[in-house]
Amino acid sequence: MSYSPAETAEKSGFSIDTLRYYEKIGLLADIARNSSGRRVFSDDDLVWLRMLRCLRETGMPIAEMLRYSELARGGDGTVQERLELLRDHDRRVEEQIARLREQQEQIHWKIGFYQGALCEAAPAEAVHAGA
Repeated sequence: MSYSPAETAEKSGFSIDTLRYYEKIGLLADIARNSSGRRVFSDDDLVWLRMLRCLRETGMPIAEMLRYSELARGGDGTVQERLELLRDHDRRVEEQIARLREQQEQIHWKIGFYQGALCEAAPAEAVHAGA
């Protein structure tokens, strides 16, 4: 199946400008063109874009994404290097998740504090309201 840039943007969640930028810098390679010269994207391109979205949303820098893209185009001989790159990224994601969990604990503590303050204030308000 083939998709227009607009359809690809909708399906991938990337803007058309981002698709153009990714193609320009080499994250998207060998994008086909139709008879009028317009870009057309394939199902394989959409699979690749899902991977790029995953990497980007988990904080991988563009330079590292480019390295991963180059390695992926390098074929089977680069599998070990790709594996190492993704393992390194996974470790950073795990560290980020751990930091977020610690911060979430602080948020939960504060929520509990405010809920307690509301519960303490509620009976006093009911007395003043004549309940």
